[in-house]
Amino acid sequence: MTTDQLTTPSSFWNDTGKTGIASWIFSTDHKRIGLLYFYSTFGFFLVGVLLGLLLRLELIAPGRTIMGPETYNATFTVHGVVMIFLFIIPGMPGAFGNLIMPIQIGARDVAFPRLNLFSWWLYVIGAVIVLTSLFTGGGPPDTGWTFYVPFSARTGTNVSLAVLGVFTVGFSSILTGLNFVTTIHRLRAEGMTWGRLPLFVWSIYATAWVQILATPILGITLVLIMAERILGAGLFDPGRGGDPIMYQHLFWIYSHPAVYIMILPAMGVISDVIPVFARKPVFGYKMIAFSSIAIAAAGSLVWGHHMFTSGMSDTAILVFSFLTFIVAIPSAIKVFNWVSTLYKGSISLEAPMLFALSFILLFSIGGLTGLILGAAATNIHVHDTDFVVGHFHYVMFGGTGFAFFSAMHYWLPKFYGRKYAEKPAIVAWALMFTGFNILYFSMMVLGLKGMPRRYYDYLPEFAPLNLVATIGSWILAAGLIVMLVNLFRGLFWGEPVGSNPWGGATLEWSIPTPPPTENFEEEPVVTHGPYDYTKAGVP
Repeated sequence: MTTDQLTTPSSFWNDTGKTGIASWIFSTDHKRIGLLYFYSTFGFFLVGVLLGLLLRLELIAPGRTIMGPETYNATFTVHGVVMIFLFIIPGMPGAFGNLIMPIQIGARDVAFPRLNLFSWWLYVIGAVIVLTSLFTGGGPPDTGWTFYVPFSARTGTNVSLAVLGVFTVGFSSILTGLNFVTTIHRLRAEGMTWGRLPLFVWSIYATAWVQILATPILGITLVLIMAERILGAGLFDPGRGGDPIMYQHLFWIYSHPAVYIMILPAMGVISDVIPVFARKPVFGYKMIAFSSIAIAAAGSLVWGHHMFTSGMSDTAILVFSFLTFIVAIPSAIKVFNWVSTLYKGSISLEAPMLFALSFILLFSIGGLTGLILGAAATNIHVHDTDFVVGHFHYVMFGGTGFAFFSAMHYWLPKFYGRKYAEKPAIVAWALMFTGFNILYFSMMVLGLKGMPRRYYDYLPEFAPLNLVATIGSWILAAGLIVMLVNLFRGLFWGEPVGSNPWGGATLEWSIPTPPPTENFEEEPVVTHGPYDYTKAGVP
């Protein structure tokens, strides 16, 4: 590989007749669209991080610190909306699903390239609408990211515009899911049987079905909020024959499966990274693939565990609690197989692996604390406390976030042709891992002690742990800054890398770095499984 590879005619960086920004925002190449998603979603992640730091700064001591209660309500609402709808849900499928999945199955592009571009545009339009809601109308929405009624139906803040933005982003998610399912069914290369699909592709496939089947319910729910606010329909108003509990059912029928839209692709990343850096084939390939489908299916039936205190019948609570424990089984299968893959492996502790190992630990803590919330008896004691916030961030940030960072260090050098410096990457990981646990473990302890979530102020007895949690947020932010600077410098000015720097056996490592426009010079014929490292670097 040469240092001027980015400028070679075969690289996808030089593949269009257009120049400047038009060559990106009107490109139908899945790699360019994947990078557009990456830049967009990661940009919103940084916005969410900034808002989260402000929230922690406000909570560093009892009473007012840097903002008043109304601003605090708006800030945690925007933090939630940005992180959930503009980063975690679209981030992994949109960015790495687009970048990696078509190459891993031996395709030149996705099934519907123009629809793929349209999906990104819908995402951007939705995001702009959400951002506009912050500065127009009655001010930023202050309902929390759940838009719970009756408050969302009555508040004078700009909920309607925020809901319209989320509704638009939802359409983007549905179209991406349709595109990916069709691509995986119709565009696999010769020899790429279902039993040879990389586990990241299996995770994207399961995620796409959840996007297609569950997201429309969110769309309907958001339309009903608009009907409530604009037309006064009374659907959720008990005084007019409506039922506020119905809103919670509708919202969580989508939003709990959405958790699996967030976490399943992350699990796929870990399933691909662990065997490469353990230098041995993945343990239990079929069970990991099966568990992805099982999580998507069973995860669609457990939404009621968010509503144990809402007044549901005891029978409903029993059923939802039982189903919640069922969905833990396929998750545990994955963790068991990842750990078994590590057993007697020749483990290389480079940055992608460190983030992947962190994922296993942090996701396991998040999963086990989730069982406390899944059991009705304990759920009632910690409902709406900081324990829930800590648990959620262990799953979403410790899980999906750290898997996203692992994917960045693992796959981005393939597309930029250059690599970051390893030592700063490890320093960044150490800071982030330390800061993360100080921050969110403190919040879980605060919740067990009785500190409610979403409260602007708190009793003096909660002050020491809130101070510790805020200090943890600073350490976490310092790690993020080191990681970003190192990646930025490395990917644009770092050491050039060859076509297969990690020794991977999936198809993306068999093509040049950066990938050419059509991915493959000729259609590949797949001759081995994705984790057969005796044939690494060949289709």
